Amino acid sequence: MLIQSPKLINKNQSRIVKQWFSQINRNLTNNATDSVRIVEVGPRDGLQNEKEIVPTDVKLDFISRLAGSGLSHVEATSFVSPKWVPQMGDHKEILAGVMKLPYTSVSYPVLVPNIKGFQSALSLGVKEIAIFGAASESFSRKNINCSIADSLKRFSDVMEAAKNNNVKVRGYVSCVVGCPYEGPIKPEKVAEVAAEMYSMGCYEISLGDTIGVGTPGSFRQMLAAVQQAVPVQNLAVHCHDTYGQALANILASLELGVRVVDASTAGLGGCPYAKGASGNVATEDVVYMLHGLGMKTGVDLNKVAEAGKFISDQLGRQTMSKVGRALQAKK
Repeated sequence: MLIQSPKLINKNQSRIVKQWFSQINRNLTNNATDSVRIVEVGPRDGLQNEKEIVPTDVKLDFISRLAGSGLSHVEATSFVSPKWVPQMGDHKEILAGVMKLPYTSVSYPVLVPNIKGFQSALSLGVKEIAIFGAASESFSRKNINCSIADSLKRFSDVMEAAKNNNVKVRGYVSCVVGCPYEGPIKPEKVAEVAAEMYSMGCYEISLGDTIGVGTPGSFRQMLAAVQQAVPVQNLAVHCHDTYGQALANILASLELGVRVVDASTAGLGGCPYAKGASGNVATEDVVYMLHGLGMKTGVDLNKVAEAGKFISDQLGRQTMSKVGRALQAKK
């Protein structure tokens, strides 16, 4: 067995590292622009499971700060029954409030579960909504008490009404790599659900690792299957950081051409159906990584970090964003 000198080993390692980074850069820029759109989900997905009701004025202040940071999409609220999600009980006041904000180029989508919710949001001037499904039969039945097929059928009247009123529709697919009840999910099943939502008229499909069990390997397999059914430019990823893999999974997705990433300022959120599932990947951490890759987001990192500190202070705890904590420590 040949023993290489330390100097030669270092040269070889340097060459391998350079080749690796060169390949990643080629993947990141191949057939795509150097910009990434971030969909901020903190005010809705991040806050919806908070036990203590956050005052409406605090939510509106949070949304305003996010919109002022350069984010183009800030998911504002959910038009679900307060009986099921008490935190979103002020959805009418929230949507009415954000429609008055001065950031007119920002989109404020809301989640709707049915035609009743859509009609209520439409009466307040909503321009974009989101619907949700799952790639796991068990999760679908536990979460919304019906099969995957039935959940999609429920949205047919919503899709028709949205089309008639020029309202954009975004689709969410939960449990794209793993389910708390079924374990690993087959990529083909995710592709099937995503394709159905896309054919219904959703302009974009957000693929959610709801319990945060994904790895770059499982994300690559899943995305390879989904891209056979839905154009990559119509896909987004929605990562939770339960196992600390969110940023790695986003990077793997970028390498495959995805250019839309969901994130939650201060790492707010979690999955109530999965024990131990931590929050969404923090917007601050995503922006920091993307800017480090030389990719454009249009987001002011310091401003979004300030928004994260604001909402964390209101909730009485420290931000979950590592970048947010680091920026605070420098002050």
